[in-house]
Amino acid sequence: MLGGGVESVVMNYYRHIDRSKVQFDFLVDADSTRVPEEEIKALGGRVFRIPPYQHPLRYRKELVRLFHEEHWPIVHSHINTLSVFPLSAAKKAGVPVRIAHSHSTMGKGEFAKNMMKLALRPLSNLYPTERFACSEYAGKWLFGRDADFTVIPNAIELEKFHFDPVLRQETRKELGIADGMFLIGHVGRFMPQKNQAFLVDVLAELLPQKPNTVLAFVGDGPDRPSVQQHAQELGIGDHILFLGQRTDVNHLYQAFDAFCLPSRYEGLGMVAIEAQVAGCPCVLSDQVPHEADISGKTSFISLENKSSWISTVLNISSQTANRQIETSNTCAEKYDISASANRLTFLYVSSAESANGWEETL
Repeated sequence: MLGGGVESVVMNYYRHIDRSKVQFDFLVDADSTRVPEEEIKALGGRVFRIPPYQHPLRYRKELVRLFHEEHWPIVHSHINTLSVFPLSAAKKAGVPVRIAHSHSTMGKGEFAKNMMKLALRPLSNLYPTERFACSEYAGKWLFGRDADFTVIPNAIELEKFHFDPVLRQETRKELGIADGMFLIGHVGRFMPQKNQAFLVDVLAELLPQKPNTVLAFVGDGPDRPSVQQHAQELGIGDHILFLGQRTDVNHLYQAFDAFCLPSRYEGLGMVAIEAQVAGCPCVLSDQVPHEADISGKTSFISLENKSSWISTVLNISSQTANRQIETSNTCAEKYDISASANRLTFLYVSSAESANGWEETL
């Protein structure tokens, strides 16, 4: 089961996993527009569209029906506290291996969502037979400090993100970024969690000191119009690029001079990992787990201290970093998708075999 921004993580694993041993089927919301159905089918998988959880009776009825009819030996749910619903249905249907996967935590600014998370969190250990998390922080948040869980990194193709000076120049030219301009990058869905308006405020106070600065937002989402309006109201719209959804994000990291992630909460902050693999200096909210620092040079700053954000970004702009050296110095091995996919294959197979439910499907 997919939810939120984990689609790219799961698809990356699906592309690299040993599909002669493990095959994925996907349960997704009926109205989802972010599922690459054609690619999934080409790789041998199937997509089942089900009512969203906001229609709980229809949602649960369809889950129980599918779990009974398809006889999947494993159900792997990626929807954080909401995993309570599919995994309880899977248990009712007799699915032998039920995996809850924590990809996120909780932060300020989303009262209704936080209340739901707090209500469901105590139930999160009732239905899974296995517990996975993208980080130690995310695992302890959902399952408890003393819980037994396995950290499965949100792995990537590292070589795609390694710094390339030629690609940097080409990408900056495509974006209209001249030599001498300072480009701050951000990658994330426009939603309260990602807190993009904060970066607009930082830029507004940074520009008098660094007028050749440009901020690039990569991503889309419901909060994009309000962030664009906020930028116009501050009179800095000409200094911001709204690039939308992109398939070449690995190229864009090359073009950035600094990467900022002012999230109110994160399970890990995979975009920060990607930026560091590209040798890009990072400034992150202190609500991002410190596990996201793989370079030893990442700054974690409180969202209450805007002046520190500004001074840190200014300091980065005054330094000349050797991006190729920075790339080679990152401790990114555990985020390598090939090794991680092999490990996940082993975990699936061993769990299913031990539960006597293995049918070489998922």
